[in-house]
Amino acid sequence: MIRTMSENDVYEGGAGPADAELALQRERDDLQDRLLRTAAEFDNYRKRTEREKREWSDATTAEVLRDVLPILDDLERALAAPPAEDGGDTGLRAGLELIRRQFGEALKRRGVEPIEAIGQDFDPMWHEAVAHQPANGRRDGEITDELRRGYRIGQRLLRPAQVRVAKA
Repeated sequence: MIRTMSENDVYEGGAGPADAELALQRERDDLQDRLLRTAAEFDNYRKRTEREKREWSDATTAEVLRDVLPILDDLERALAAPPAEDGGDTGLRAGLELIRRQFGEALKRRGVEPIEAIGQDFDPMWHEAVAHQPANGRRDGEITDELRRGYRIGQRLLRPAQVRVAKA
């Protein structure tokens, strides 16, 4: 159907109502598209800043924990020392044991877990081989001794376990 222009179709500038309506629809569509893009960009920005904030917090926590873990090692070495022959250090040992337990609970609250080593297969991602020893009844690559405990937060390594590995 061919439409002819009538007097009612003529507006200022010579555009008809259909052209004006089409221009308004285009402008509305353009504004809606820009609004959706801006909302998506803002959402991406929010997610990125949250992720960066979480990563920064995790990195800071890991850095502090790396500084604290040697203190825990020294505490565990002190507890592993043989007790005094006169038994006079019983109270001291009980206090050290309490401190170690509180230390362990604090690490657990932060999501820190010790890395299982003895009896496991050597994994260079989690273990640092310090020595090899003959495999007497053990499979090749099995960890036979842990010299220093390793720790991780989730799948993030804080410190590898230093281990001895069986060698055939």
